[in-house]
Amino acid sequence: MEKNLVNLAVMSSFNKRLKKLIEKKSSWLCVGLDMDPEKLGTNDISALKKHTFKVIDATRDFTVAYKPNFAFFERWGAAGYAWLEETVNYIGDDHIKIADAKRADIGNTSEQYAKSIFGHFGFDCATINPYLGSDSILPFTKNKEKGVFVLCKTSNNSSTELQDLLVDGEPLFKHIANLANRININDNIGLVIGATTPKNLKKIREDFTDMPFLIPGVGAQGGSLSKSLIYSNISGVGLINVSRGISFAGDMSEKSIHLAAASYLDQMRKILI
Repeated sequence: MEKNLVNLAVMSSFNKRLKKLIEKKSSWLCVGLDMDPEKLGTNDISALKKHTFKVIDATRDFTVAYKPNFAFFERWGAAGYAWLEETVNYIGDDHIKIADAKRADIGNTSEQYAKSIFGHFGFDCATINPYLGSDSILPFTKNKEKGVFVLCKTSNNSSTELQDLLVDGEPLFKHIANLANRININDNIGLVIGATTPKNLKKIREDFTDMPFLIPGVGAQGGSLSKSLIYSNISGVGLINVSRGISFAGDMSEKSIHLAAASYLDQMRKILI
């Protein structure tokens, strides 16, 4: 019986694992690891790596997930990839590790991206660009324990140029959400919905009650924390990503980063609990 329970736990879908971890920690916080050398005032990779580990150490007690943005690692070539590998190992297995890589390509290429992100690097989840359609997403969803967040309605200003275009009377982002929902047979697909357009976030949650949301745009981009939390957690779960507001808080000391993460979580709990 005990062995069977262990097997069932291992086979739990990514979305169920995320929901259970949020409930266990009473936290909806994802810390984005966007290690901008300009903000740190250095191009020394060892200093950037040290700061990355400092952010992780200062926030472990408050966050559900970490989201390294591949761009800030890839720009350094082989040294950056080594740093990314070390970062994933340093985070460990007690938190969700989201590869903010925004990958997608034709099916056989997406297969290789999935093997890289999930197999080589050991991430639990990846952000996916849906522009090529379902065959670019499905290779990332074969293992139900690994998840994807599909870019749906993003937080950047120019997202309206494509995502708000009407197709058969509905904005394109609604069609993206429909596609993601239709292929979510392994319960391991979620949506990226920006905090900067709360009315759209609310509408998408009303239409898609179970899918988890990853919500960027709170903090430096001016998105509403309270609306994002309330609307996304009406049903399902909404994970709030904060990058600059935590990683570069105050004097960027471990204490300042710790206090910033604690403050965000305290605000979240006051809103939802």
